[in-house]
Amino acid sequence: MNPRTYEATPAKRVAFLGLGVMGYPMAGHLACAGHQVTVFNRTAAKAVAWCEEYAVATGQKGNLHHAPTPCLATHNADLVFCCVGNDDDLRSVALGGEGAFVGMRPGAVFVDHTTASANVARELYAAARAQGLNFVDAPVSGGQAGAQNGALTVMCGGDRAAFETAQPVAMAFSKAFTYLGDSGAGQLAKMVNQICIAGLVQGLAEAIAFGQKAGLDMNLVLDVIGKGAAQSWQMDNRGKTMVADKFDFGFAVDWMRKDLGLVLDEAKRNGASLPATALIDQFYGDVQRMGGRRWDTSSLIKRLR
Repeated sequence: MNPRTYEATPAKRVAFLGLGVMGYPMAGHLACAGHQVTVFNRTAAKAVAWCEEYAVATGQKGNLHHAPTPCLATHNADLVFCCVGNDDDLRSVALGGEGAFVGMRPGAVFVDHTTASANVARELYAAARAQGLNFVDAPVSGGQAGAQNGALTVMCGGDRAAFETAQPVAMAFSKAFTYLGDSGAGQLAKMVNQICIAGLVQGLAEAIAFGQKAGLDMNLVLDVIGKGAAQSWQMDNRGKTMVADKFDFGFAVDWMRKDLGLVLDEAKRNGASLPATALIDQFYGDVQRMGGRRWDTSSLIKRLR
């Protein structure tokens, strides 16, 4: 994790469920910001390792704990943060006899950073409200590097009061934590984000492949056009790595296909026409069949070489 400064906020009792490539550093930023953190992970050894690492990093061993179930992790927490894989994973940690909702005190806020469906967000919002709890769907953008640097962009849906409770604490790992509307709005905004990224990456892949076949020095070309209207985050951060045929920079093709599946399912429900997105989803399927399931999303260019 890169060093950063944290805004002074009153220390809270928080839980973090899910210590994957995103959740591990996100929970770490909460610890470094001075909050009392209890973590849960399905592979318990990772939760133990997290506590050991951040006890050293923060000097706050007494404030960091791990628990064997989501229910025990969330007991007496003011805020519960969650970042798991998909809808079913989210239900498994939130619901049931050992789920987070059972352990949470009345009025506590569950903030879900999983990229999931808008439907499951609304489902868990209703379940939380029925139990006197609060639920905010809050998917993130910024990838593994954003999580490590504490610079994620977070898109939130739910009740504004619950959002306002969570925002000061969540700024430990965020550069923007923004309220977008009722339950499900965060997940829908993340879908918009993924549609944009898919189109940008495919356009960049075609441009680089075209330039290389034309015999251009594409590193030089990217330097030039990156100062004009073609500039984008994808060009700045992935253009030259695509030229170099390097694809180990975080967000994997498997994850993008999962996200685009959510997008296309939602489009069927709301009637949106997404011809380019549907085609690019098929292109990512080609990359998977090439053995690129864990390559990052810029690997779309591999199809064109």
